[in-house]
Amino acid sequence: MVVFLIVIIGLGYFIGNYYNNSGILYFAIIFSILMNVASYWWSDKIVLTMSGAKPADHDTYTDLYHIVENLSITAGLPMPKVYIVNDPSPNAFATGRDKEHAVVAVTTGLLQILNKTELEGVIAHELSHIGNRDILLSTVVVVLVGFISILANIFIRGGMGGKGRDDEKGGGVLAIIGIIFIILSPVIAKLIQLAISRKREFLADASGALLTRYPEGLASALQKISQASTPMKNANTATAHLFISNPFGLHAQAGGKGIANIFSTHPSVQARVEALIGKARDEQNQA
Repeated sequence: MVVFLIVIIGLGYFIGNYYNNSGILYFAIIFSILMNVASYWWSDKIVLTMSGAKPADHDTYTDLYHIVENLSITAGLPMPKVYIVNDPSPNAFATGRDKEHAVVAVTTGLLQILNKTELEGVIAHELSHIGNRDILLSTVVVVLVGFISILANIFIRGGMGGKGRDDEKGGGVLAIIGIIFIILSPVIAKLIQLAISRKREFLADASGALLTRYPEGLASALQKISQASTPMKNANTATAHLFISNPFGLHAQAGGKGIANIFSTHPSVQARVEALIGKARDEQNQA
């Protein structure tokens, strides 16, 4: 979060220097704070609307409610609201500003292909996101990445046309460095977001496995989800990292190293399964 704020302040400084207007820096700081506050309070409503999620009917999804309720008690968390996304692509996500206002959503496709132990593994993963406060972190990151991209686009579209400073200082080395930084800042911000997303997925996998005491359930669920070839109907790049698996082409996450993983919202399913199965073996050896 500190890095993000530094990037935003840096953007405001260089753009303000280019236009010879220090007010842009203050605007960038104030606006970033306001965006953080807005994302904190309304993140759940924004994400639920974008994904097309609807409240799950208790009578229709009784088993799902019981799983969420039992695991919430085990995790020491308040019962989150349960939502359903009418989509054949198997997936799930959690959102909300804190554990008292959390939401767990699953797709109809997920309920169709998973058995009870696998579904418990997925729900435990999502509840771990809530317990680890990942839902707050990830939603704030979404807003900050979007804001950085907007600032950079405004400058690139308007600033490169000769409207900025025309004195020697404005055309010096500092201005050149600033322009390069502004152009690269959306990429830098996106890489930070992706790195955060991958790390938190590994953590949620581990926490979820500890919650159910059965890592094989989540491992099996991840393997089934990765075999789905249909992307979600309302897949969106802004919220892709919130899901348990990439909503655009789930099978594409089953491998890849190096550069491929750097630009991925999720770790490869292979790496996640190996981590879970390895954890299960360690527990067996300790027993």
